[in-house]
Amino acid sequence: MKIYLVGGAVRDHLLGIANEHTEKDWVVVGSSPDDMLDLGYRQVGKEFPVFLHPGTQEEYALARLERKVGKGYKGFEFDTSSQVTLEQDLSRRDLTINAIAQDVRNNNELFDPFNGQEDLNQGLLRHVSDAFSEDPVRVLRVARFSARFKPFGFKVAHTTHRLMKQMVDSGEVDALTPERVFKELEKSLTYATPSAFFKVLSACNAYERVFAPLSTHQHQSHDNKFEFLDGLNTDQPHLKFCVWLVNEKVDAISQLCKRLKCPKQYEQLAKLSAQFYEFVQSFDDQTAELIYEFFAKTDALRRKDRFEDLLKVYQLLSVNVDGVIKLKGLLGAIDIASLDKTNIAQAIIDEKKSIISASLNTTQ
Repeated sequence: MKIYLVGGAVRDHLLGIANEHTEKDWVVVGSSPDDMLDLGYRQVGKEFPVFLHPGTQEEYALARLERKVGKGYKGFEFDTSSQVTLEQDLSRRDLTINAIAQDVRNNNELFDPFNGQEDLNQGLLRHVSDAFSEDPVRVLRVARFSARFKPFGFKVAHTTHRLMKQMVDSGEVDALTPERVFKELEKSLTYATPSAFFKVLSACNAYERVFAPLSTHQHQSHDNKFEFLDGLNTDQPHLKFCVWLVNEKVDAISQLCKRLKCPKQYEQLAKLSAQFYEFVQSFDDQTAELIYEFFAKTDALRRKDRFEDLLKVYQLLSVNVDGVIKLKGLLGAIDIASLDKTNIAQAIIDEKKSIISASLNTTQ
């Protein structure tokens, strides 16, 4: 039995960006499930044997081969016999930069049968073999790696781009599950340069398939490079999600979130951001009635965290929200005890509108 460090940990070490938080994945050659269990590892994989180390809890997977038997990324059969070699295991991986193994027990010797180090040096995202086209998730992963490594100047290899486009044209990407699409999208939005994720998907025609409810005219790869998403002063993916969708129709956002099974936090905030984007840009010119409705519909005084996130979205879009913040503070300071108790609900409404009108008179 031999154990090798593989995948992202090796890649990130070679790029000089690995740290104590870098996840480590290991591949085990020449072993069996019974051998692993005898050594105290705990099996967690159902489709193929993956084991957790009894001490570190890191994942150890038996070297495996796979054969496509159905649609999507679940349509595979696996061979995890002890006869599977390290090179055979690496050959099934998506990109050459992820198909490098390291023997940490033998002077950190590298095994790089597909020239991943050369592609790292050249900044290329290149598929290992044509088996890449059997798993539609890999289209999303290449787009995500493009976003993550954009600061390093990485590009998708021409041959890989052509293969991704073929996967879209053949309908293979239609087998993607909503959960996996959202997972890759959310990860991409955590990076400093998520524009590359959307650009790569647009270039291979996957964008309009994966995000079908959205209007494609404003997201053409040549007309809009999505670069407004880069360098935003936040690392919160739900805020970037709203910035991405702020020019879409609310109905389209609802359909997209339903399609991708987005968390409610994402859907509610994105819909509010799009609904009131133009309104907030001209906030000081609005009528008192419309401003009252804005605070009511956003539930600003009760859903304080969500409203704060809404203002953060607009600030990321360079909208001045000082007037909104000031007025919200005034509305939140109403002394309810001083109001007429005979119809307290109407008294609160009247007081809010009075405060809004008075505030507008000083600014207009």
